[in-house]
Amino acid sequence: MYTVPKKVLTGPAEGGNEKLVGPPNQCIRKAKAVAEIPLSPQTFSRSKLPEKIEDVLVKKILRGEFVSGEKLPTERALALSLDVNRSTVRVALSKLQSLDLIEIRHGDGVYVKDYLNSGNLDLIRALISSNGAVNGDIVMDLLAVRNFLAPEKAYRAARYREDRHLKVLDDIIHNRQLPMVEEDILVHNIVAQASRNMMYLMLLNFCNKFMRDYAFLYFEDPRNVKRSRRFHEEIYQAIKAKDAARSKSVMKNVLLYAERQVKKTLGNHGY
Repeated sequence: MYTVPKKVLTGPAEGGNEKLVGPPNQCIRKAKAVAEIPLSPQTFSRSKLPEKIEDVLVKKILRGEFVSGEKLPTERALALSLDVNRSTVRVALSKLQSLDLIEIRHGDGVYVKDYLNSGNLDLIRALISSNGAVNGDIVMDLLAVRNFLAPEKAYRAARYREDRHLKVLDDIIHNRQLPMVEEDILVHNIVAQASRNMMYLMLLNFCNKFMRDYAFLYFEDPRNVKRSRRFHEEIYQAIKAKDAARSKSVMKNVLLYAERQVKKTLGNHGY
């Protein structure tokens, strides 16, 4: 499981950044932290600056460089350090607020929240790559959640499926000749639709954002591609027969297999 990062002490501020310290009661360490943010106007196109600044600040919070309860540097301090205008910083902070990472107290300042108590699902993408590389623990946590939910989804799909679901599954598996990643996503999507549970579908759609980015962890091995082809046929036949127990078992078995394979790949890649 993901371990809460310890507070990271920053090094001394460089050059003129000491002027960002401000009033005597302002924490000097905040100026030091701002001085370490590695951005310059040449690094990214202007249209992408708010997103990139957001990404930098999110990762600093997740790594513990800005800790829960801490007051962030002012918009002016951040803008000066990043060499952007305050409106760009304001857009980035607004996104952090929507992620429940910060609390903007008008007339006071911006405070870091405890993301373990307030963070939402959109944080998963940042958590997966919070240190600039794939976080294997978060990937495995995500798979564990899927392993818990998906077999029940398959059980319900076999019970409640309609002919239209079966027709689409048949077409996806036997006719479309899609890349395996896309075929797998569509198969799971139709199974979720057939389950008649909107939450399964919404959670699956959310997870598919990461499936496309990190599918290589599983599908880079041709043996796993072959295993998924077998799974698609088995789940299709179980749902076609309305065999709920078999459908659940097929889903559970392939997910446990996938979990083992992804864990092995993560180890091979040093994640």
